[in-house]
Amino acid sequence: MLDPTPPTTSTASAAATESTTRPGRPDAAAAPASFFSEGRRPLAAAFRTLAALTGVTGLALDMIASHDLGRLFSYFTIQSNILLAVVFAWSACRAWTGRPALSPRITGAALLYICITGLVFHFVLSNDSSGFSMTSHRTPLETAASQLLHTATPLAAVLDWLVLTAPGSFLLRRAWQWLAYPFLYLPFALVRGALLAPGTDGRYPYPFLDLDLHGYAGIATNAVVFGLAFYGLALALVLLDRIRPRLWGPRNQISATGAGRRDG
Repeated sequence: MLDPTPPTTSTASAAATESTTRPGRPDAAAAPASFFSEGRRPLAAAFRTLAALTGVTGLALDMIASHDLGRLFSYFTIQSNILLAVVFAWSACRAWTGRPALSPRITGAALLYICITGLVFHFVLSNDSSGFSMTSHRTPLETAASQLLHTATPLAAVLDWLVLTAPGSFLLRRAWQWLAYPFLYLPFALVRGALLAPGTDGRYPYPFLDLDLHGYAGIATNAVVFGLAFYGLALALVLLDRIRPRLWGPRNQISATGAGRRDG
């Protein structure tokens, strides 16, 4: 005897199933699901794009105001902001497309260098009592560039680290490895100064690296003092990264587990 019970699958549902499986016919509901996939971090992408544009704007203003691009690009400020802009733009692309985040060895290094830029500027170069101040009259264009490169980008990097990056991804051994670039900057500044004629404006980029003023013994002392301070800052970033709480949901934060494996 035949079963009189009608089929459980209706004609409408069968047609819907056919429309989703038939090749060449796109599913209207699939596009939004793919566009807002869990791997994408749109808020992080937007913030990092804005931060990268902030750095690029500051660099462009400084280039417009400068009469000596060779001298301009010798500054640690300019070099660290170029690196940060590249890292922010790269991270924004990866966050927008849902790709894995950059290695913490890269993002941590960029964070350390821009923090050095901001702290040295505000506590040493802009401080008349430090003995190494570089306070001088600036045009409105130079002032705007200085604020973007010495204040806005360091704050953006710290905010990105605290809010949009999951904690616990910095390794302790990176603290001294990140110092390779600041230490290599010392011979770069001295060799550049040696190649320029005495009395050249901006022969040495910073007062604490001025060989004419301090001599080799003074430069060595300054290098040790600043090097220890930078190492202490690097250690502080690593330790704070381990104890800081998660301030944002995981959707827009870097996965600490995956990043840690890549940092290895």
